[in-house]
Amino acid sequence: MKHFKFLMIALLFVLAACGDSSGSEAKKNDDKADAGKWEEIKEAGELVVGTSGTLFAASYYPEGSDKLTGYDAEVIREIAKRLDLNVTFETIGIDGLLAAVNSNRIDVAINDIEITDERKKQFAFTDPYKYSFTSLIVRSDDLSGIETLEDLKGKKAGGGATTVFSDIARHFGAEVVTYSNVSNDVYLQDVNNGRTDTVINDYYLQKLALKAITRFDIKIHPDIKFHPTEQGIVVHKDATKLVQKMNQALQEMRDDGTLTELAKKFYGGEDVSKQPEAEIREIKELDL
Repeated sequence: MKHFKFLMIALLFVLAACGDSSGSEAKKNDDKADAGKWEEIKEAGELVVGTSGTLFAASYYPEGSDKLTGYDAEVIREIAKRLDLNVTFETIGIDGLLAAVNSNRIDVAINDIEITDERKKQFAFTDPYKYSFTSLIVRSDDLSGIETLEDLKGKKAGGGATTVFSDIARHFGAEVVTYSNVSNDVYLQDVNNGRTDTVINDYYLQKLALKAITRFDIKIHPDIKFHPTEQGIVVHKDATKLVQKMNQALQEMRDDGTLTELAKKFYGGEDVSKQPEAEIREIKELDL
């Protein structure tokens, strides 16, 4: 009997050892796959970044300049610098950015892109580098006939076909008027002339757009603040090592004040790297 017990214990030990070995080997393989994108980028010494180049103040070309800048552009430049990488930008319309990440045409996308549960099923995101909420641009004289979000029903909202903002517009019964990769003034002009009734978008971006473009009789709706948001850098789903490296750089930037400095520079003194203090309506019934 003792001999039988000894054999059983020995067998269990062998099985346990085999289990540990295979599990360890599987983990090594997973780690290798996770690190693959990062190793590829590190070897090339270059991070290929997709962004629209038309979104003031996140990603844009200043008048008379061919150098891309903006909060998002400078955040990713600083991250790359801390990771000892060069940056190459590819300008892609907002509706094509996620597909470009998925197809590995670009390494990452940054363009004020909201982190949502639905998107996290297909992509990885860094920690947020920006916090905000959503607002409406409307005509000044009558607020485009919109007193609540429910009044969007039957209205026309200008926006990109695949954005969260357009999803919100459709949810409340608005017709979305889509555009290609155009600049802010086109959206604002159409609200002003009545082609559309509103533009739903990020509050801080809208505030800056109106400050920069003053020739239209439009404004941010004074009574409607909704859908708090977090923006992150979009990465391929399997590139977990790259996300880890970028998050480390982001945390360093947060700790040493670089992120706050960049935020205030491009957002008129507002620190968008911190959550806003405002009463903001959540749209819980909308699955994003």
